[in-house]
Amino acid sequence: MKRSLLSVITFALVLVNLVLTAVLTIAVLPEVQNANALISKVTEAIDLDLESGDAAATGDYDQADLTDVAFSDTLTVALKKGSDGVQHYAVVGVVLQVNNKSENYATYGTALTDGTKESYLKSVANDVISSYTLEEIEADQKAVQQAILQKYQDEFGKDLIVTVGFSSFTPQ
Repeated sequence: MKRSLLSVITFALVLVNLVLTAVLTIAVLPEVQNANALISKVTEAIDLDLESGDAAATGDYDQADLTDVAFSDTLTVALKKGSDGVQHYAVVGVVLQVNNKSENYATYGTALTDGTKESYLKSVANDVISSYTLEEIEADQKAVQQAILQKYQDEFGKDLIVTVGFSSFTPQ
């Protein structure tokens, strides 16, 4: 008799466990689906942002599709006064890489490569470089190049000018 009573209690507990598991699954499943949908949306947004961002940083451009554009002469830029209070200058040669496959190449590409926009490009580079002190430029030239690149990309589109470099850099 004890044995059958224990079997009945065990069976009842198993049945209650099964019912509670079903209720829990039914109650939690919609919330899990909502969370999965939210995670999917966030992931898609991140992927779109990465794809629309700076492709030059990821190296997605074929070198055959890039044209180097160097300024005809170097820039002499008055730098922002640093902690020493002395006016410093930098003589900089700037080189750009223009993507021939860009959607904006038809609009701006020829003007960039034939020198028509050179004075404007120099002006932008001069403005950016002059906002740095000698110490800042010597410590991190890449930051200056990225700031110039960002200004150019804001003006001409993210994928037209893909790299900015210094062919020469002489601080004074």
